[in-house]
Amino acid sequence: MDTTGNARSMTATRMQTAATVVAAVFLLVGVAGFIPGITTNYDDLTFAGHESEAELLGIFQVSVLHNIVHLLFGLVGMAAARSWNGARSYLIGGGVVYAVLFVYGLLIDHEEDANFVPVNDADNWLHLLLAVGMIGLGLALSKERDTGHRVAR
Repeated sequence: MDTTGNARSMTATRMQTAATVVAAVFLLVGVAGFIPGITTNYDDLTFAGHESEAELLGIFQVSVLHNIVHLLFGLVGMAAARSWNGARSYLIGGGVVYAVLFVYGLLIDHEEDANFVPVNDADNWLHLLLAVGMIGLGLALSKERDTGHRVAR
């Protein structure tokens, strides 16, 4: 928000730009999970659970629920990117969520019902990368202050 209380552009600051880009990637991944060809074994896509044989790019196990979570995570990020504080919270908080998902993926048996998202080894490593990347961006860009002005790059 600027000093008049109006929402600013989602790219007014580098923090907001980073959150917008991350959110856009989640939206694209969520949509891609519903596109045959980009998602292999699309006919085996289930709503949830480890029985889904569908894989985004032939690597990352997905389900309808998994794709919806990506879409929702992207929408939340777009909304959060409207303010510097929201963007920072999205990046750091989202990174923490992905850190928890990484640990979850390590602890569960991928062939059991507890794997309802579903996740596989490739997802686990991606979740770790997302956790480090999102938290790192949120912290690194925290030096920038929410002044209401675009920061010189």
